Amino acid sequence: MTSLDGVSAIKYYKNRSKTIEQTILEAVVEARATCEESGMNSANCAVAWHIVEELQAEKAHQKQAQHRQTPLESYCEIYPDALECLIYDL
Repeated sequence: MTSLDGVSAIKYYKNRSKTIEQTILEAVVEARATCEESGMNSANCAVAWHIVEELQAEKAHQKQAQHRQTPLESYCEIYPDALECLIYDL
């Protein structure tokens, strides 16, 4: 995965069945191994850690994008026919 850029890393993650946390852990392990093989100042090491950073950023964006239900939305899921939950077209 170290040959991928950050955007490709996100696409790579989205095409897999693993969670983003699992993908991040795998990327960290791979980055450490790459840095041991290539050296801490190598381009491969930098790319590997860049991939980790991009995946962590994607995780943060996903967390922000999650919609939190309001109490009214929760109530309307339980009681969809309640007056408060009816939607009228004018």
